Amino acid sequence: MTHILLIDDEPDILRVLSRSLQADGHDVSTALNGAEGLKVFERLPADIVITDIKMPGMDGLEVLKIVKARAPDSEVIIITGHGDIQNAIEALHFGASDFINKPVRDDALAIAIRRAAEKIDIRRRLKEYTHDLEAKIQEATRELRRRSNFLSKLIRSSNDGIIATDEAFQIVVFNPGAERILGYTQEEVVHLRRLSDLFPVELTGFFQQTMQAKRGFTEMPGRETAVVAKGGDLIPVMWSGSILSEGAKKLGTVSFLRDLREIKRLQSELVHSERLAAIGQTVAGLAHGIKNILHGLKGGSYLVDVGIAKKNDEKLRKGWDMIKRGIQRTSDLVMDLLSYSKERQPLYEACTPNAIAAEVCDLVRERAEQEHTALVCDCDPAIETVLMDPHTLHTVLLNLLSNAMDACLFDEDSGKRWQVTLRTAAEPGQKIRFEVSDNGTGMSGEVREKLFTSFYSTKGQRGTGLGMLVTHKLVEEHGGRIEVETALGQGTTVRVWLPYRTGERTA
Repeated sequence: MTHILLIDDEPDILRVLSRSLQADGHDVSTALNGAEGLKVFERLPADIVITDIKMPGMDGLEVLKIVKARAPDSEVIIITGHGDIQNAIEALHFGASDFINKPVRDDALAIAIRRAAEKIDIRRRLKEYTHDLEAKIQEATRELRRRSNFLSKLIRSSNDGIIATDEAFQIVVFNPGAERILGYTQEEVVHLRRLSDLFPVELTGFFQQTMQAKRGFTEMPGRETAVVAKGGDLIPVMWSGSILSEGAKKLGTVSFLRDLREIKRLQSELVHSERLAAIGQTVAGLAHGIKNILHGLKGGSYLVDVGIAKKNDEKLRKGWDMIKRGIQRTSDLVMDLLSYSKERQPLYEACTPNAIAAEVCDLVRERAEQEHTALVCDCDPAIETVLMDPHTLHTVLLNLLSNAMDACLFDEDSGKRWQVTLRTAAEPGQKIRFEVSDNGTGMSGEVREKLFTSFYSTKGQRGTGLGMLVTHKLVEEHGGRIEVETALGQGTTVRVWLPYRTGERTA
């Protein structure tokens, strides 16, 4: 909607023109003289000003000059009387958009307004195009300057050696990185030496063949090699190179050298450190595994003691079975530690995940009672016998339940009624979700980020920092995934998805 300011000292003309313009859908403001019109314009700028040229006090020409001075983009249409052609021409000279003669006809007024609106629209679009063009030119200039500066700084500041040659293999670029690796200064090399003076025969020969060939690879992938430094030392480097070309014309070559001396030294130290770390990890892993098994042995021995004291054969048998399973787990742990240094493929065999989950709950139930923690085992009855690695599942669930019990034990909020819940659920795609949740201490974001880091533990001397690392490794080896949801002071939920197979037992 166009906003029009209408100025005329004749109220009847002002009223008729105002109604006509409003009927055409315009937003109209009115004023009975030039001074009043300027006040209205100051308060509410108009897109188009229509003013009578002859008015008492301030005439239309003066209004035109002031409006154009304040708002050059506003258009002014002059209404003239018969015989005022000279004033109309003068108004056009001062920037009027158009003029119309009295009496004002609706068609003439509509044409003048349409012309003024077109001028406003053209001026607006021209400004937009000009602004966009200037912005694009400035952006392109900044981008070209940025790229030029970046390439220059990249060559100068790169730790890698950068050596460029012309088409005759004369060295033209020799950056500080190349100086550090080869021991030469730029002054000793640039325009004075050829590539064959620095590189082994196989590299220079490869460049020569590629430059002479009409077709072929223009980029050579990285390879480990050695170059001879100024002092005669053999320097191990990772080398890669490219042919520089413009269209079909080959202009020269560029080589990139990465010094491998420090990496070689660190690799040697790493091998030694890994040997020592392997011993520590083995001992820590053994202690962590035995700690979990002891929970079951303690539970079994408790039932044996109760059975003996009360002469209850059922509790004796159940407790002894738990002890035997604990002994078997100890044996399995030792065997696992022997094979832990290599990747372990899951051994799929027929098992009932719900039964394994219930067995793990039984192993920690006695501890839960001692620590006043409610233990809930909620198994999905839809889960039947499947092919899965029962050892992986047992170890993972036992680790997660043990950690959940610890989270409740270490919780300082004595007003809570602590609870640990183990849930199972069948999911589409031959997957089973195992979920262990607690309302214990929970974890901060920082602790959550380090959860699967080796030797990181929040339990002080009571933890090895391997439990969740081992759990994560077992889950991944089984083709599953693990997610942790936690809130400090509210608890933690760990979800594990493990796939299963159907058919015959397979490894």
